[in-house]
Amino acid sequence: MRRVLVIGIGAGDPDHLTVQAIKALNRVDVFFVTDKGADTHDLVRLREEICERFIERPGYRMVQVPDPPRDRTAAAYRAAVEDWRRRRAELWRRMLGEELGDGGCGGFLVWGDPSLYDSTLDVLERILAEGSLAFEIEVVPGISSVQALAASHRIALNRVGGPIHITTGRRLADGFPDHSDDVVVMLDAACTFEGLTDQDLDIYWGAYVGTDDELLVSGRLADVAAEIKATRQAARDRKGWIMDTYLLRRRRR
Repeated sequence: MRRVLVIGIGAGDPDHLTVQAIKALNRVDVFFVTDKGADTHDLVRLREEICERFIERPGYRMVQVPDPPRDRTAAAYRAAVEDWRRRRAELWRRMLGEELGDGGCGGFLVWGDPSLYDSTLDVLERILAEGSLAFEIEVVPGISSVQALAASHRIALNRVGGPIHITTGRRLADGFPDHSDDVVVMLDAACTFEGLTDQDLDIYWGAYVGTDDELLVSGRLADVAAEIKATRQAARDRKGWIMDTYLLRRRRR
């Protein structure tokens, strides 16, 4: 039986890897690395560096898998994501069948943690449900960008007795949730926080958290929103891509 390990590798710092993740790396015969184009080559290179640093046995291979194009501006967002994941599953099924022999161990190195806004597990389950290829899945958790953000800002995500709400920029566009005072926002390419500057909120923002390129801004949202947007755009122009997240915290009177 083939086995596929889905390994969380942290938010960007190779030191984020757990002992469990390092042990898992050393079991993998073939790593499948998603290639999203020239602008994000340094994300591929980071995965290569992690393997070079932590894998002690020779003979493993890395197979780059081109990522199907995706329309991130589609009005029918869920339908667009469904189509993208379906095409991903078709490609991955073919690559797993061709590159991973019977009894082999494959690996996917997932940025952050596989459980938080990542499609790897869903795509692999689609392949299994299709029925033409059999394998077992094992998941190794990693440090997420949410945890790394809180550590870099030296804050706790929750306050005494309070909940934490984790959402996306697309959902935040509907308004700040009424049921929580502390909201973590991911995948916000549109800087949705700009629409909330009339509310009494603090923001703790970070990009490339845990890497040498880490950027951090915090303060009252109305005071720093423009700075964050400008910093974000300049960083994206410089690197060609950006990963950022932030915590919005309602001020208590």
